[in-house]
Order: sequence, then structure tokens, then C-alpha cells
Amino acid sequence: MTSTLDADLTHDAFLGGQLHLWQPKAGYRAGVDPVLLAASVPAKVGQSVLDLGCGVGTAGLCLRARVPGLDLVGLERQADYAALAGRNGLETFVGDLTDMPEALRDRSFDHVLANPPYFDRKAGREATDTGREAGRGAETPVAAWIDAAARRLRHKGYLHMINRVERVPDLLAAAAGRLGSPEVWPLCPRIGKAAELVIFRARKNGRANFCLHFPIILHEGARHERDGESYTPEISAVLREGAALHL
Repeated sequence: MTSTLDADLTHDAFLGGQLHLWQPKAGYRAGVDPVLLAASVPAKVGQSVLDLGCGVGTAGLCLRARVPGLDLVGLERQADYAALAGRNGLETFVGDLTDMPEALRDRSFDHVLANPPYFDRKAGREATDTGREAGRGAETPVAAWIDAAARRLRHKGYLHMINRVERVPDLLAAAAGRLGSPEVWPLCPRIGKAAELVIFRARKNGRANFCLHFPIILHEGARHERDGESYTPEISAVLREGAALHL
């Protein structure tokens, strides 16, 4: 039976139906970005994972669908989204990444993943919906996300983040002195098109030099020519089968 509350929600399929998540009809709704982020994390059974700013839990739960047996928790400052993440099956703490609940401050993790808001609101307009704005407008500087991740990572643990390509200088500057071995994978819509997003990875106490990798192409063809999906086989396997990205 659908409640009045459920009438404001949708129950959406991810990973070709392997995962179903409750999301608000209005407000921030997860797309492909957290799925791609989850696919970039080389987690292993038994490892611990923290999903910072987890929303309804999309990234963390997509990762767990591929790698069962993870010690997985999320942190979300919006209580209504945190409640949905809990309903979706993710152990979630309500709090801000700059002032985490004590239960999280006492823990360390093998992996931290984050899909922070992309857009600098000093250079753009706010969304009218508070949930959507919190998911897309960057109120908390990217340096705070890096700092929070660095504090929670174990020795040699990894941060994985997806963000806009123009934020790469900020990511690198924020990681300097906190996380090492920075790597960037550009996500290009098509061959010959400039990257719009990147996957950023850095390691606690890593010592390797910065590495800019070959781009990951999301769609086949040089331009959009027909209705329907045109993902490359690798991206289609990620989105429809829960496969890993081979970084």
C-alpha cells in the first residue's frame, strides 16, 4: 500500500534492476554520475567505505551491489535524504562533513567516495528546491570535502570523487599536503568532445606523481543522431550490469 509520504517518492531501478532506490519526485534526483563514481572504486570484500554527502545512498549502494560484504556507511546533512538512504538499506549518519558525528570521527575507512555539489554559487543562480540546491550548489568548498576525506581515510586508503572538469585545479590544490598520488580520468561525452566531468582519485600517504589518464568516452559516435541510449559498451555495462570501470 502506498502512503501519503510515498506518493511524493519514486522507487527507481539502477544497474539494470539489481538495485531499487527511493527518491523524492521533486528535488535532487540521482542520475548516472554516482553510478560511474561507484564503478571507479576498486573496493574488495570486507573493506570499509564511507560515502560522504550520500544523498539517498546511490553511490555507496551501487558499489555494494558489485562488491558484497563491505562495511559501508554514509553521511548526509539533510535529514530527509538521510532517512531515504536508511530506507534504501544504507547505514546513514546525519551531520555535516565539517562537524561529523562522534561515531564517525572514531572510525577510519579504506575508501571514501564523494559526489559533491558541482556548481559554485558565487558564479550561478540557486535552484528553488532546497534539496536540489543542496545537491548541486557548492556551499561547502571542495577543500572541506578533501579535508574530511583525509581525516577519515586509513593509511594508503583512497578517495574517489566525481566533479566538474573546471574544479580540477581546486581538487589538486586542496589535496596538496593532505592526500598524495593524485589521478584524473576525464569523462568525455563523445570522441572529439571536451570533458565535462572527471573522476579524481588520491591516496592517504601516497607518493606517486600526478597522473592525467586517457579519457573515458561515454557515448558512441561523434554526435547524437537518434533517440535512445548510445552509451559505449563499457559504460552500458556499468550502468546496466553494475560492472566496474577499468581505470
